[in-house]
Amino acid sequence: PPPAFCPMKLNHAQLGKHLQGALAPVYVLSGDEHLLCQEAADSIRASARAQGFSEREVFDVDKSFDWGLLYQAGASLSLFAEKRVIELRINSGKPGDQGASALLEYLSRPPEDTLLLISLPKLDGSTQKTKWAKALIDNPASQFVQIWPVEAGQLPQWIRQRLAQAGLSASQEAVELIAARVEGNLLAAAQEIEKLKLLAVDGQVDAGTVHAAVADSARYDVFGLIDAALNGQAAHTQRMLEGLRGEGVETPVILWALARELRLLATIAQQVNQGMPLDKAFGSARPPVWDKRRPLVSKALQRHSAAGWNRLLQDAQRIDAQIKGQAAGDAWSALSRLALLLAGQRLSLPSE
Repeated sequence: PPPAFCPMKLNHAQLGKHLQGALAPVYVLSGDEHLLCQEAADSIRASARAQGFSEREVFDVDKSFDWGLLYQAGASLSLFAEKRVIELRINSGKPGDQGASALLEYLSRPPEDTLLLISLPKLDGSTQKTKWAKALIDNPASQFVQIWPVEAGQLPQWIRQRLAQAGLSASQEAVELIAARVEGNLLAAAQEIEKLKLLAVDGQVDAGTVHAAVADSARYDVFGLIDAALNGQAAHTQRMLEGLRGEGVETPVILWALARELRLLATIAQQVNQGMPLDKAFGSARPPVWDKRRPLVSKALQRHSAAGWNRLLQDAQRIDAQIKGQAAGDAWSALSRLALLLAGQRLSLPSE
């Protein structure tokens, strides 16, 4: 007989140990931290492959999704009678009435030799109280994995653990430098650690190694892209963006850097509009604008009004929806347009 399961909430750290045993019929990943959610899904897929789940079907759920596909996938027999994984990516976090019914029906009779992997954003309190969400969390067939973000105070320890996993040992100063550079973006931190693996001598990372990684980072660096855009170098910005794409940098990393700068510019522009002196606005920003960067930021501020910067922030939100599959359009094209607008290229602003 198949093993009996109890409904369980697992955190990211507990998942690895759990996957060493028998797999549950259903796994639900919920969270907004892209890197950790991706790695958790990778772990489940790897364990499933190791336990003979050799087929895989992936469904991306949008407003027009046919939930009958889930019924068909669960009811149909594998062509080669092999175990399979069905992935259901609900990027909006809202399956709708038909989706809720389909999920409840599936959970009532999970098919044998099939593992269902559901990916969701973080579910707010009201959503967790819905019938379908409670079923995913409490059903005996389901293992619910909550992916919590890494808080700012936990980031240095997280970086140290990732370095150790990469076979590296780092000084406290090196860890703090990495944490300051990535400012909470875990995808950027993971990429920094990959660079350090190439530069570290005998697996040791000190402040000098981190500085070398910054200086000798990939030819087209995300932070260099931001500086080029702030400096108004539109053609150079476009070349750097194309280079980042060619080097495999993921769209969420680039969007994070652009949106971070746009939030800063929108906030400072609004404060100056309200009468605050520019130097005081630079100092009150979070994080404050360093003296060396103030000329760059001052130059960029002249390109758009406070309302214009806010419209660009809304554009960044639409790109985030495109990346998550919640909106139509090509994210790379939209990122290119956003970066060029930041650089002062004469294009129509969004919503104009």
